[in-house]
Amino acid sequence: MKYYLIVGEASGDLHASNLMKALKVEDSEADFRYYGGDLMQSVGGTLVKHYKEMAYMGFVPVMLHLRTILANMKQCKQDILTWRPDVLILVDYPGFNLDIAKYVKQHTDIPIYYYISPKIWAWKEHRIKNIRRDIDELFSILPFEVDFYQRHQYPIHYVGNPCVDAVENFKASKEGKETNEAFRQAFGLTAKPLIAILAGSRCQEIKDNLRVMMKTAQRFPNHQFVIAGVPTIEEAYYRKYIPEGMDVKIVFNSTYRLLHHAEAALVTSGTATLETALFDVPQVVCYYIACGRMMNVLRKLILKVKYISLVNLIVARSIVTELIGEQMNVKRLEAELNQIIDGGSNRAQMLADYAEMREKLGGPGASQRAARQIVAHLVG
Repeated sequence: MKYYLIVGEASGDLHASNLMKALKVEDSEADFRYYGGDLMQSVGGTLVKHYKEMAYMGFVPVMLHLRTILANMKQCKQDILTWRPDVLILVDYPGFNLDIAKYVKQHTDIPIYYYISPKIWAWKEHRIKNIRRDIDELFSILPFEVDFYQRHQYPIHYVGNPCVDAVENFKASKEGKETNEAFRQAFGLTAKPLIAILAGSRCQEIKDNLRVMMKTAQRFPNHQFVIAGVPTIEEAYYRKYIPEGMDVKIVFNSTYRLLHHAEAALVTSGTATLETALFDVPQVVCYYIACGRMMNVLRKLILKVKYISLVNLIVARSIVTELIGEQMNVKRLEAELNQIIDGGSNRAQMLADYAEMREKLGGPGASQRAARQIVAHLVG
């Protein structure tokens, strides 16, 4: 069968590539065409456009590149109609994908499946109308989404979370068996305990969060802080927010290796909070917002959820501290980090709570379950 997939960022590329591998197991004749990335391209098929040419986030970048975005949409719609796949599989990226779904539903009878639901439970809940109208099947990777969609009388399939697979695969790999000493030697690290810094995947997030994180790091002379660098962002950009003379290492393409050897972590909200928890690394979730007090008030009005981290959302209670807006300051960050490093008062409880979160997620095999159900729906 012919599968057309659309992703818009690095995490989508990862999860879609794993889904493609699983689809090839279920369907030996699987033929792929996609808007995606390097990982998907390594599986096979035809890359129409790389997600790096489409990744515009935020109001100003979107407006500045609106002509390009609209051209990409037009090209994608025409390409789908020309290729006539047996199914269109959308992966997150709702601003683009829901528009594509609407067009394809209006002009074809191609079934449209969504893998990794848009986060409409957090905001823009009105998009449920678009999903109900245009999406034939939705495959979820977050257990709490089942209840959300049930309240809207829209049945979905929870298939497990692919981050569980990714972490388990890493632990079973050669790098996952690397000794602490070998890891330190590889990156020129000292013997001090490691604190991982995951400051976000976008320049604005890094700019907003890293400066405060580094000021906090200066208060922990007995620990070594290491930044997990994003491959698409130059090292020089990170260095702009590190105090002069401060010895901080930045490691690229090695986030899992870093987490595997870290004692604790400071993490900007996102999938990274879940991955950190799956490595059993206690964490403080940090998200600085300019005009923080005002933005916290607006957040309560706009967002439909109580928490911003996936860890807390999955267990439906606070197990990791979230410092948002004006709460994300050096004093609070220092106090919270002291509670989760070795000997900290909250460390053991957080690790126990992680076990509860892992149980709610379920075991590995999300990509395989999704692929199996997708093929079953198409042939059945």
